[in-house]
Amino acid sequence: MKLDGELELVLPHGATLGEGLLWQRGRWWWTDIEASVLHAWRPGQRTVESCRLPDRLGSFAHCRSGRLLLGLTKRLAIAALDDAMTLTQLQTLAAVDAAEPRTRINDGRTDRRGNFVFGTLNEARDKRAIASFYQFSMQHGMRRLALPAVAIANSICFSLDGRTMYFCDTLSQRIQQCDYDAETAQVDNLRLFTQLDDAGAWPDGSVIDAEGCLWNAQWGAGRVARYDPAGMLMGVLTAPAAHTTCPALGGDGMDELLLTSARSGLGRDALAAQPLSGSLFGLRLPQALAVPEPLFED
Repeated sequence: MKLDGELELVLPHGATLGEGLLWQRGRWWWTDIEASVLHAWRPGQRTVESCRLPDRLGSFAHCRSGRLLLGLTKRLAIAALDDAMTLTQLQTLAAVDAAEPRTRINDGRTDRRGNFVFGTLNEARDKRAIASFYQFSMQHGMRRLALPAVAIANSICFSLDGRTMYFCDTLSQRIQQCDYDAETAQVDNLRLFTQLDDAGAWPDGSVIDAEGCLWNAQWGAGRVARYDPAGMLMGVLTAPAAHTTCPALGGDGMDELLLTSARSGLGRDALAAQPLSGSLFGLRLPQALAVPEPLFED
């Protein structure tokens, strides 16, 4: 599939830090982390439905029960929303890094067996590598993955068979991979997947498509890149917003690519030059490449 060109504006929006984009239940869902808001939008609707939360939402997952698993700043919680996107239940399941005030929950995704895998980031200015990766399940609770400490955990996604985990420390400009056992939360054979070739591009969110290829949003470069299973760059699509954050594949025909973006980190001049920052960008692909997002087993 030929991949080079520009993404189209899909939904004008002003997210401070749009992230965590997913296609689920006929809607696109994403978080504006710094605004502590979860958004949902059904294609064709003029308005975005939003749920204000009591804390910042780094990542989330839809549950088999119909509820949501929320990765709030320092805790995982189960939430229920009514038809108006109003929070009707919020139950804390586990504290995260309770003894480390510098970190918060960041990127996360449900693995192919229904466990939630997520990472944290260091909010301190020094950006030391003190953040970690975890797996959470109702059966086993919280289990730390034996991966190196990072400054900003990102790019969490899984191969089609669920046996390979992809992840990164954004500041390293490398996406890595490892063997992953969902049942035991064991990781092994850590290795490089790809090294970004642009000094101004920082790997953010990633997703795997139906051909086993990885799509990665690259903060600072205003683009999403597609890599083949061997880590070779297949092409890039650009957006009129430098801070692109998270790609997702979905839509009614499972043939749409969407990408969140952020206004965070852009100065006044940059925002004036990129007024659509914080919006959703995307396009329809020539073939159905989306893989249904697994549900968290709650």
